[in-house]
Amino acid sequence: MLPEVTATRYVTPLREGGSLPGIVEADDLGTYVMKFTGAGQGRKTLVAEVICGQLGRALGLRVPDLARIQLDPVIGRGEPDQEVQGLLKASGGLNLAMDFLPGALGFDPLAFETDAAEAGRVVWFDALINNVDRSWRNPNLLVWHGQLWLIDHGATMIWHHNWPAAGAAAGKAYDASDHVLASFAPDVAGAAAALAPLVTEELLTRVAADVPDEWLVDEPGFDGPDALRRAYVEVLLERAATIGDRVTLGERSKDKPSQAPEWVRVRLDGKAGK
Repeated sequence: MLPEVTATRYVTPLREGGSLPGIVEADDLGTYVMKFTGAGQGRKTLVAEVICGQLGRALGLRVPDLARIQLDPVIGRGEPDQEVQGLLKASGGLNLAMDFLPGALGFDPLAFETDAAEAGRVVWFDALINNVDRSWRNPNLLVWHGQLWLIDHGATMIWHHNWPAAGAAAGKAYDASDHVLASFAPDVAGAAAALAPLVTEELLTRVAADVPDEWLVDEPGFDGPDALRRAYVEVLLERAATIGDRVTLGERSKDKPSQAPEWVRVRLDGKAGK
């Protein structure tokens, strides 16, 4: 189970994301980025953060530590921003927190280099969880102490918004043409060989167990939280076995070219205008 803390002070909102996460202080004297159950995307965003964050950490990727965090809505009474105040009031109880990385910088692929092995691991992982939000437009990567850190996995596993079609999602390919690390020649095959055997039923079951029951209740078509956890395990387990062979890099096609900027295409093609 994830550790649990209690929010003691709301510090400031982070307006880069649509869910309006905020920096908070907690009773363990730690500082966290808090994601709220009352945000517009709903609790499935938090479910995705837990499953994908914990899975990424288990595979050796750098993801900030996660924690359950209790919020007393009274904290919002003194907040002058009406949008933030409404969010805090709507999120009383259990929420999700991730360790705040002080001094971290947003990843800039023009200023920071990574090697093909690390790029491959990140791209393969994003393919596994079907991450649609790690493009050059919105990298969701931080550089902290000279190393890449993965954040913001709320837009992953999009199949859990339509469970009747989730079976087909297990075999769906992953288009990484616009992935922020596509220009670093990611070694996806090497990553698949190293990481896919680690994605076992036991690991996925353990990761899914970290999701609080209250975020899994009342899902249509499931008898309860454990049945829903099992559904996550089954899709990810099947996907892990073959997704490495179904990752697309580079130009999409002649009739649907990549929308990446010129510097990305130059790196991918080896020359401009190819």
